[in-house]
Amino acid sequence: MAKSKQHQEAHGIGQIEQQLNDQMEAAEEIQGQSKLDRDIQKASHRQADPLKDLSK
Repeated sequence: MAKSKQHQEAHGIGQIEQQLNDQMEAAEEIQGQSKLDRDIQKASHRQADPLKDLSK
């Protein structure tokens, strides 16, 4: 039973994430993307350099 509940919770979280992404995309279409959002998106797509990240 616990696995079924965990599966349902994970599925629910996935649905929430999708809904938030859809809302974010709709807001961007209406008002454009902010500089902070562009910076975050750019950072999320950069190649990770673990040594560089540790040196900060």
